[in-house]
Amino acid sequence: MIKAVVFDVDNTLVDFLKMKYAAVDAAIEAMIDAGLSINANKARERIFRIYDEKGIEFQQVFDEFLAGVLDRIDYRILANGILAYRRGREGVLVAYPHVNMALMKLVRMGLKLGVVSDAPKLQAWMRLCSLGIDNFFDAVVTFDDTMKRKPAPEPFEKALEMLEVEAKEAVMVGDWAERDITGAKEIGMYTVFARYGNTFGTEHSGADLEINDILELVPFIERLNSKAKEG
Repeated sequence: MIKAVVFDVDNTLVDFLKMKYAAVDAAIEAMIDAGLSINANKARERIFRIYDEKGIEFQQVFDEFLAGVLDRIDYRILANGILAYRRGREGVLVAYPHVNMALMKLVRMGLKLGVVSDAPKLQAWMRLCSLGIDNFFDAVVTFDDTMKRKPAPEPFEKALEMLEVEAKEAVMVGDWAERDITGAKEIGMYTVFARYGNTFGTEHSGADLEINDILELVPFIERLNSKAKEG
């Protein structure tokens, strides 16, 4: 019997890459307007190269970017970039279609909901709160809680402990097959691949179910629980 559903956040609940690209582009334009002499495309390449090296959540990305371009940090340019990034992020940070409806349906089915994210605690909570969906979740596990990233078992196990369910009683939903699906499957959870958020060109996720709309979760869990009752 399924008693809980655990979600990744980025590219599963929220279109994270759309937000990141828009926010970075806004920051670049603001820094150029503030006097930074650089081609916008070259700036974007440099910034995302830093993200590739330091992680997509690296908070000093513009400091390092400016230090590389100018051999120093111009704090007026930096401030303009950071403010524009924040404004750009807020303008496009939206949930995927039907996320609120799906979460509401799952709660009404009596299921507990959780999150397992590799993002730092503050960033994960800020995204959930910005979307207005933070109250749906009984457990939120971030990198800061276990100091381990998926597919390590610790984040999944922490979420199950907080939700007070066994692995076989929970479904993991995520967009990254090698982390979300592999990690959850290895500890015995059911797995669902969010193909609508697939940014890696994954063809074979290895999940128990692949979905193109988050609402497809509802009949899947209903089928699993119906079989459990019959058995």
